[in-house]
Amino acid sequence: MSLYKKRHFLLVGFMSGLLIFALLLSAIVGGTSALDMNSRFDRYVEELFRQEVSANTITLHYTVKDPESYGIQNPPVSCGYAGTDSALICASAENALASLHQFKRNKLSDYNKLTYDILEHSYTSSLEMGPYLLYEEPLTPLTGTQAQLPILLSEYRFYNTDDIDTYLKLLTTIPDYFQSILTFEKAKSSAGLFMASYVADDIITECQTFATMKNNYLYATFDSKIDALNLPAVTSEDYKKQNRDAVLNYVLPAYTSLSDGLQNLRDTGNNKRGLCYLPDGKKYYELSVKEQTGSARTIPQLQKLAQRQIQSDLLTMQKLLNNSSFHKNSEAHSGSVQGTTPGAASDLFKGHGTEFSSDDPVNILNTLQDKISGSFPEPPKVSFEIKYVQEAMEEYLSPAFYMIPPIDNSGENVIYINPGHISDDLTLFTTLAHEGYPGHLYQTVYYSATKHPPIRDLLSFGGYTEGWATYCEMLSYYYSPLSHDMATLLQHNASVILGLYALADMGIHYDGWTLAETVAFFRTYGITNEKTIEDIFDLIVADPGNYLKYYIGYVEFLELKKLAIKTWGDDFTQNQFHQCILDTGPAPFEILQKQIKNAY
Repeated sequence: MSLYKKRHFLLVGFMSGLLIFALLLSAIVGGTSALDMNSRFDRYVEELFRQEVSANTITLHYTVKDPESYGIQNPPVSCGYAGTDSALICASAENALASLHQFKRNKLSDYNKLTYDILEHSYTSSLEMGPYLLYEEPLTPLTGTQAQLPILLSEYRFYNTDDIDTYLKLLTTIPDYFQSILTFEKAKSSAGLFMASYVADDIITECQTFATMKNNYLYATFDSKIDALNLPAVTSEDYKKQNRDAVLNYVLPAYTSLSDGLQNLRDTGNNKRGLCYLPDGKKYYELSVKEQTGSARTIPQLQKLAQRQIQSDLLTMQKLLNNSSFHKNSEAHSGSVQGTTPGAASDLFKGHGTEFSSDDPVNILNTLQDKISGSFPEPPKVSFEIKYVQEAMEEYLSPAFYMIPPIDNSGENVIYINPGHISDDLTLFTTLAHEGYPGHLYQTVYYSATKHPPIRDLLSFGGYTEGWATYCEMLSYYYSPLSHDMATLLQHNASVILGLYALADMGIHYDGWTLAETVAFFRTYGITNEKTIEDIFDLIVADPGNYLKYYIGYVEFLELKKLAIKTWGDDFTQNQFHQCILDTGPAPFEILQKQIKNAY
């Protein structure tokens, strides 16, 4: 995943990502000529960006290295807050739409029309989702605020001493931010929408583990960043002491307080199954899936799409397995297809048992860069660093994740690997393709080099970003040292596994599958380990729609490729298809379809 795959401000101040701050921009909108309309629209999106990116300190720091160059000066230091006023969100979204609609779309350039359409989609989504605010969940396994905040803090870059001072002040605001989350959870509880007790137990344990771990990495990472600045010794030691005090007196107690608060609410969660068992839960799930995937298809249509792709994958696998020459050439890999079910805490694939000649992540990423040449546009030259998740936190974090760099400093990139979830060399290889080349890192730095308004960097389209990375992950099987036949078999097997997760997600939350029905579903496909299936069930209940970003996004890209082949005819090439997708940037799939149709 990317930090990670959602934009940073969505991780820490999840309300700010709704673009709910209404701008009083009527004075900006005026004039009748196309030139006036475009110049005013440019000013509108610039002001919108300044307002949104300043919503909280982590959003700002992770989005721009030099705020002053964007006209941002002396922003307040804050983690943001988790509000509970759904009426405010709806009113703000309505005002935002009204402000946007003051611009005559037909007078905008094609460049601005694209931004207009994407903003309109985001505002409309916020308006639709507003009444269901308390159905949202900031605390989820693997992807929740409690899991991602420590990584965001540890990777908070110090470009100068002002950044250090801001960071230290930011740490003191975490108790208030966590208190706002706890207030949000209490509101959910009062509305009968609190998480299941076993999900609360997982979050509580995670918070306690972080609060009590020895040698917390927030100490060591801070010290190393201070040392890198070569400050006077006295100054360095003073900063290190301030950090130790802030972590000890603010950050760790905030996690303890959150844990205690959740413990008090633990038994108020009445629903231990899918969203459809909640009042209006089915409607919320429909809207949430639409927002998360960027697909305009209904849930039944998505189910049919997934079933069709799974059947296609299984047919390809069956044809290959029926080929006698395949068995003669793949004895060393016998059994690779069996036992490939990913662990319940994984958003990638595990268990192929494959060993390659090199398992060095840097070598793998360099190999992938070479392999994609010709099929993908040339990316900007950037540096990347591989880091590893601290052992004590391996259980609570994803198999790997990419840290999205500031838009004005995209040359420095970091990928985290979680050794606890990487089972073999093939898993490492495909994971690095997902996070690095041609996945998240490549897509991010490529898009950073294109001309686009910075407001678009604040908009989250999980179906695009996760779908793209999963699409690239699937391609990477053919870049690996595996034979083509074995790569084909394992790639389609991986696609089937993720497709089953997606169908289970929709079955549990939309159709109301029980655990027993979920077990029966997976058994149909030869997956019989009930403990594994129960873990999958629990994870899907805790984080509705999460797997759909990956799988539906991936399959929608396959559908886009089919559309491009049909529309472009002999002009179609892999490189041009990828360039069209990358140049458009993160967007809903309806807009991507229009871009494909209008490309030739």
